Amino acid sequence: MSFGSDEVNFLVYRYLQESGFVHSAYTFGIESHISQSNINGALVPPAALLSIVQKGLQYTEAEISIGEDGSERVIESLSLIDAVMPDVVESRKQAAAKSHQIKNEPSNTVNGEEGPNALTNHTEPMEIDGSLEIASSKATVLRGHESEVFICAWNPTNDLLASGSGDSTARIWNMNDNSANQLVLRHCIQKGGTEVPSNKDVTSLDWNCDGSRLATGSYDGFARIWGTDGRLVSTLGQHKGPIFALKWNKKGNYILSAGVDKTTIIWDASSGHCTQQFGFHSAPALDVDWQSNTSFASCSTDMCIHVCKLGLDKPIKTFQGHTNEVNAIKWDPQGNLLASCSDDMSLKIWSLKQENCVHDLQAHNKEIYTIKWSPTGPGTNNPNAPLILASASFDSTVRLWDVERGVCIHTLTKHQEPVYSVAFSPDGKYLASGSFDKCVHIWSIQTGALVHSYRGSGGIFEVCYNYTGDKVGASASDGSVVVLDLKK
Repeated sequence: MSFGSDEVNFLVYRYLQESGFVHSAYTFGIESHISQSNINGALVPPAALLSIVQKGLQYTEAEISIGEDGSERVIESLSLIDAVMPDVVESRKQAAAKSHQIKNEPSNTVNGEEGPNALTNHTEPMEIDGSLEIASSKATVLRGHESEVFICAWNPTNDLLASGSGDSTARIWNMNDNSANQLVLRHCIQKGGTEVPSNKDVTSLDWNCDGSRLATGSYDGFARIWGTDGRLVSTLGQHKGPIFALKWNKKGNYILSAGVDKTTIIWDASSGHCTQQFGFHSAPALDVDWQSNTSFASCSTDMCIHVCKLGLDKPIKTFQGHTNEVNAIKWDPQGNLLASCSDDMSLKIWSLKQENCVHDLQAHNKEIYTIKWSPTGPGTNNPNAPLILASASFDSTVRLWDVERGVCIHTLTKHQEPVYSVAFSPDGKYLASGSFDKCVHIWSIQTGALVHSYRGSGGIFEVCYNYTGDKVGASASDGSVVVLDLKK
């Protein structure tokens, strides 16, 4: 048996990525020269590090539980930290040997199956009412990506589903006629006068308002604009390092991006040129969101939020109050209130009319990864429904908030692992959530009840509703993309 530091570093890098620590993964990848290793990441399965660690733990348990005479002894499950401490392992061996001598019990098997002391995952999957489960006939699994799929987004005018992956491609899946034909958008860079695959993750994508163009952001530092036919329209190069987020404005003439280089950029979509670069953050910019066609907010690991406007060389407003990196920001449908969520476990609501936050919502007990506003209230297609904010956390819960009153109206608790994504249906009546427990859940906004559930084959990174609200797309850590048909 032999292995090198390159292999260990690659598995740690992938573990950080899969666990949602994308910024730590990027820094670790640079310092350990991951890009210079000759490991083909597409061949390494998801959760590889956890799998090999678990096997090591099982081996250590086997060392303790199997006596010198070959008999099997009943032992309690070993924690990972105990397993790496020689003194603990040795004392467990001695205790198991003594216990075996006293009890002289037979080996712990029942009808050839492992008994209750076998190594198990103690977080049992939540029992879901069978009538809520989405039938396999209603789920279309799209395969083609060769690595985890971080993001997916429906075209706003028809059933084209875009996905972005660690295999350095985006794909456009045609679900209009359920043919599931795919276009592969290869992200290449110039090297020695020829185009070669960038081998970098595609981590952000967004359709323009009429669905004629798709923008993608990659860890190779380039944003790209594509046609619905898969043709590369333009390449936007100005960032120095990975792009973490990008968004079209409503008008469709500008694209906004955020990068590890601490800057945000407004791009002219027709020419592909940088219109203005904003360098106000002191650390990587993590997310951006348009307030209007020319003003936007940005957030960063520097714990600050800046509101900026095209043509101005200083922020209109700077919001401070978070005590850890700010993961996501979203303007409400009218552009009046800005919501932010952070690793400090809080959700804050801000207004340009005041310095301090309007609400400081603290209920989650782990990092909040993302937030979404409902498409309801004044200025939306559902003006009579109340405005709701959803927050998704690493504490495995989703919370629904009445922002006007600053109170949590529902806590959605069926997930067993961190929740990475939430999405409202176009009518604002339902919420989809996706978690690393491999489940997509559909909830009623009014009652907070679970109405549909689907368990896939990989941890869910992203969920999204199509424009008519009868399909949900989900992208997963095992390279699959799933389309759930919600029509009766």
